[in-house]
Amino acid sequence: MSVFHPHSCSNSFISVSMDSGAKTTADTNSTNGLCFKDTKERIKKMFGQIELSVSSYDTAWVAMVPSPTSPHNPCFPACLNWLPDNQLPDDDGGIGEEQMKKGLLFIESHFGSVSDENQLTPIGFDIIFSGMVEYAKDLNLNLPLRSTDIDALFHKRDLELRRENSKGREAYLAYVSEGIGKQQDWEMVMKYQRKNGSLFNSPSTTAAALSHIPNAGCLCYLTELLKKFENAVPTVHPFHIYPRLCMVETIESLGIGQHFREEIASVLDETYRCWMQGEEEIFLDPVTCAMALQILRLNGYDVSSESLTGFAEEHFFNSLRGYLKDLDAVIELFKASQMIIHPNEQFLEKQVSWTSHFLKRELSNGSTYAYKHTQNIIHKVNDALEFSHYASLERLVHRRNIVNYAVDDIRMLKSSYCSSSIGNKDFLRLAVEDFNACQSIYREELEQLERWVREERLDKLKFARQKLAYCYFSAAATICSPDLSDARISWAKNGVLTTVVDDFFDVGGSEDELLNLIQLVEKHDLDTNIHCCSEEVEIIFSALHSTISEIGEKAIAWQGRNVKTHVTKIWLDLLRSMLQEAQWLKQKAVPTVNKYMTNGYISFALGPIILPALYFVGPRLSEDVVKSDEYNLLYKHVSTCGRLPNDIHSFKRESMEGKLNARNGIVPRQCKELFWKMSKVLHLFYVKDDGFTSHEMVNVVNAVIHEPVFVDEL
Repeated sequence: MSVFHPHSCSNSFISVSMDSGAKTTADTNSTNGLCFKDTKERIKKMFGQIELSVSSYDTAWVAMVPSPTSPHNPCFPACLNWLPDNQLPDDDGGIGEEQMKKGLLFIESHFGSVSDENQLTPIGFDIIFSGMVEYAKDLNLNLPLRSTDIDALFHKRDLELRRENSKGREAYLAYVSEGIGKQQDWEMVMKYQRKNGSLFNSPSTTAAALSHIPNAGCLCYLTELLKKFENAVPTVHPFHIYPRLCMVETIESLGIGQHFREEIASVLDETYRCWMQGEEEIFLDPVTCAMALQILRLNGYDVSSESLTGFAEEHFFNSLRGYLKDLDAVIELFKASQMIIHPNEQFLEKQVSWTSHFLKRELSNGSTYAYKHTQNIIHKVNDALEFSHYASLERLVHRRNIVNYAVDDIRMLKSSYCSSSIGNKDFLRLAVEDFNACQSIYREELEQLERWVREERLDKLKFARQKLAYCYFSAAATICSPDLSDARISWAKNGVLTTVVDDFFDVGGSEDELLNLIQLVEKHDLDTNIHCCSEEVEIIFSALHSTISEIGEKAIAWQGRNVKTHVTKIWLDLLRSMLQEAQWLKQKAVPTVNKYMTNGYISFALGPIILPALYFVGPRLSEDVVKSDEYNLLYKHVSTCGRLPNDIHSFKRESMEGKLNARNGIVPRQCKELFWKMSKVLHLFYVKDDGFTSHEMVNVVNAVIHEPVFVDEL
């Protein structure tokens, strides 16, 4: 007899091959670079080979399956032989006389934990362990337990078995069938058989069923399992899609996805193929299905949300994971339900509602204590509820996930198991090194920008807000990759200049100065002698002219053409829209809402920030693309998304100042993502108030640019 150990994880692994800021010395840099490279290579290999620990518990159940032709002999003798050869010194597995003594001694010394309510136990432990004790008694084994303890154990199991019935409970009882044995309704259990012949992809459940009733599907599943794994089995199989999706999600959430683009693309393509073929490994498991939907949609794959309808509230709680109140499953369903991309996905809106309510209730009730990773699950629930995907800046997400990352690869089903693709220290090590390396680049770029502000004399403009740190932060927090420095510099410089110009048109300049500035920009490349009417105009125009020229020249390397004319037009559109608002204010004119918004989405000043930066994120943008309806619609939408919350939060202040307020396919994917990232920046800046005037922003700026990450586990 073999009794599973609920508190340990075997060191043996099964490999599943897949088809698909501080100055250092040169020697230290070389060593760090080598370690960085080695870590990357180890992670790359994980994509092709998923390691999963063997389960002595499941292997024991497979070993007990009788031969269909000779009932007194094992059907899978290799498993029977594996058990005594792999029994730990103090373990409870084994079949020989000596091994049985060790197993019985283990039960005697650890039996006290059975009645410990605070002890983390595997799924179905009360039923399964009681059933195994009963099986041992049938074999006339002399268990070193008091009869009163055994009676209490059986009484607890009987209460569990007599609980009010439901579909979810039925699935649960089917899953733990080996603990019910002869009392089980095996016809009911076989309703859960999958196409691969297994029950719940569980070798132990499948083996228990085959031990009680003949079934070709179960026999075929276990036979193929042993062909693949030879003499020991994992606690779940197949186990292909979920761990690889976990790797993709983990790597992306830690900010190191750029190092594994080919590997991630391979996983996504394979997952999409399985999705389109209706693989049970995806669609019968809410965690895998929800994770696949979320990751595929985030990466541009067109997958239908209809597959999640099988995990609607009423269906989910009639399933095994629903009966177990699996928080991990609900978290993934909640996250996936936020991936609404079509107007007719009301189901996802309902899914968001019930999953968020469930998570809040479980958190407030303290129900997370039952999880092995209690602190980790609390972080996951809090993050899911507090930080919506559509409103989270990438670099802040990366830092938060690094700090909260749990370096622990042990998970629990009916027995504990380990997988190298979950809780791997290499992920954390690479993420910390990468984050801090990128942060040193960000600090250098910010210092460069600070010199630029001084050289352009922008700090001499007394009327202008000095918001360089915020402007650069919004770039670094969203355009994270080290090789996108040109995009970050363009974004930040234009962000500073739009702030200066906005203040100039609001409070700093006279009407003559505003008109003078516009004329200078209009005629800057013509042989026309236009003088600056003030030092302020001269400073602003000089900074605008040099920045526009710099962007035009840099773009040649990225685009193969000079884009200076387009960038100039973007700035002229902004200046003219700001002039229009200034004239409305002077004339005390109140335009219609349509007129205000037609002008207002431009005067919100995102054009010079985001549009030139599009030239530096990778794809070549032709004249046809930048003139396309899609390009301009994306710009209009993101600007409107910013203008409205800005007006709402600044309404009181601007009303006192007498300002107007609006309260009363062609574009490449990388460029579309930049519009999306800008909308996240806007959410952060305006989620509570006007972000430019909020002192809370200092903390997030420091988190992205100035404060390195230190993790104890490393």
